Amino acid sequence: MILVLDRVLERSELSAMRLSAERLEFGDGKSTAGRYARSVKANAQAVSSPDLEAIETKVMRKLAANPVFQSAARPRAMSKLIVSRYRIGQTYGLHVDDALMSGVRTDLSFTLFLSEPDEYDGGALIIEETSEERAFRPAAGDLLLYPSTTLHRVEPVTRGVRYAVVGWVQSWIRSAEKREILFDLDRSVEAAHGIEGQRVLFETLAKTRSNLVRMWAGD
Repeated sequence: MILVLDRVLERSELSAMRLSAERLEFGDGKSTAGRYARSVKANAQAVSSPDLEAIETKVMRKLAANPVFQSAARPRAMSKLIVSRYRIGQTYGLHVDDALMSGVRTDLSFTLFLSEPDEYDGGALIIEETSEERAFRPAAGDLLLYPSTTLHRVEPVTRGVRYAVVGWVQSWIRSAEKREILFDLDRSVEAAHGIEGQRVLFETLAKTRSNLVRMWAGD
């Protein structure tokens, strides 16, 4: 399941975070790449600093309060976040994310975009699926959530600068298929809750969801 979460950051939050990102000190992005990904990674990422920690704290708080992210990811743990920067000619070739990042099993990956699509050319995040490739260039403030098991790449930037926050999630529910079932159930529970006279349906769906979480959590 691949999801684009709209407006994870509101406009005022986005402007402040983008300004903070531009002021960060950046180093070679290869420093956090795995053995094989290092050969195809050509971008920059922010080095550790109080300003970077402030961005990480803000993003973590926004994700903790975002019901769609919580429903889709069911986070058990999250890695340290990375702020990445792509200038003209920079890219990240085809790769799969490491199975462990900062001691966290990577079930899901996410990219929170800080640059508007009209601020840069190229730089699309391409995710390979069984029968096709899908390209993503969401609006600034939107978040792309996708399984860490997928092959993906970032196309070379040909104009402008592309900023993003990148992170990884260890889910309470390891299986992508089971996470999708629970995500669909969450939406069904919400829909049933709003229908007058459907209390039994609502309670039955809520019970089923809770019992599935009990069965699957920590697998």
